[in-house]
Amino acid sequence: MRRSNFALRLQPLLLEELRKAAELEGVALNQLINVAVAEKVSALRTEEYFRERGKRADRSETLRILERAGKGNAPVEGDELPAEWRKKPGRRAANGRESVSKRGQKRRTASR
Repeated sequence: MRRSNFALRLQPLLLEELRKAAELEGVALNQLINVAVAEKVSALRTEEYFRERGKRADRSETLRILERAGKGNAPVEGDELPAEWRKKPGRRAANGRESVSKRGQKRRTASR
């Protein structure tokens, strides 16, 4: 692999934080900077990839597929939500509105 030198000007406080992070990770400062830059470049490329894919997407086809998702497939053990994720009966949603049951009936609470 071909290597090149590049003068990098960093704020002193940022450089000190990088040195601490490299020490905690057990790697050289240069290695930490290389990995951080590689991660950023990867994130930017991924963002661009999904942006380009999104331009080619067919919204109506996507919605059609999502509408079918799960139909005809009975739930299996492990499909249920963790208990702490489930709403408790009679609780209001975070937006202050009453929660709505699956049948579309509003649940009323005694107090706010």
